[in-house]
Amino acid sequence: MRLKQEWEELAQMDPFWAILTFPDRKFGKWKVDEFFHTGELEIKQVMKSTRPLGRPSGSESVLDFGCGVGRLTRALAGYFEKAYGLDISGNMVARARELNQSYHNCQFILNTENHLEIFTDGTFDMVYTNKVLQHISSRKIIRDYLAEFLRVLKRRGLLVFQLLSYIPVRNRLQPRRRMYSWLRAVGISERILYEKVGLHPLCANFISQDEVIFYLRALGGRILLVQPDPNLTPAIQIRHYYVTK
Repeated sequence: MRLKQEWEELAQMDPFWAILTFPDRKFGKWKVDEFFHTGELEIKQVMKSTRPLGRPSGSESVLDFGCGVGRLTRALAGYFEKAYGLDISGNMVARARELNQSYHNCQFILNTENHLEIFTDGTFDMVYTNKVLQHISSRKIIRDYLAEFLRVLKRRGLLVFQLLSYIPVRNRLQPRRRMYSWLRAVGISERILYEKVGLHPLCANFISQDEVIFYLRALGGRILLVQPDPNLTPAIQIRHYYVTK
């Protein structure tokens, strides 16, 4: 599975930068405490945003989808009795377990499937994912995950997710990713490509806001809030969705 292989390679080369791609933190320049502090700030703001919505109604369990090394799982554990981090990369999951040993209400799980059948319907009070769905190259798989998020969400629970809503045509070719894939296919080391040539396999995908809302409503989701997200490239549009059922 190409996506899994790419994330295994990123997890070995530069796991913190693969999650937060700040230019000045590339090549292992993130400090551990600084990196995890960004997660605390993010989740604090998210939970503040949820208060006027009256969701989630419970605080028993939360799912951090695409958890990486547990930056957000750790932060979410301060608001829920149990925080589950799920990731496609075994290397990321192993690192998350190592870095979060003292957070006893965190559990990290490897999932390489395009579904969440390891969880029963209505398992979680909250499902959260940020900077994850945009890196899945198939829109169908993104939509499938959205359906799964709603399935595993409790009634009166809250789904919060981020997704790019528009990428200009000139930015859709993503030559660095394509070149990385071609050169890896002919056997060039991922470390040489990343550290010497400056290439990486991260992709950027989007689904329009109208399409996302239509799809969620068709699944029985109720949109509580949609927040635009300012970013360094104004032409690329980002949305944060707050959804219940």
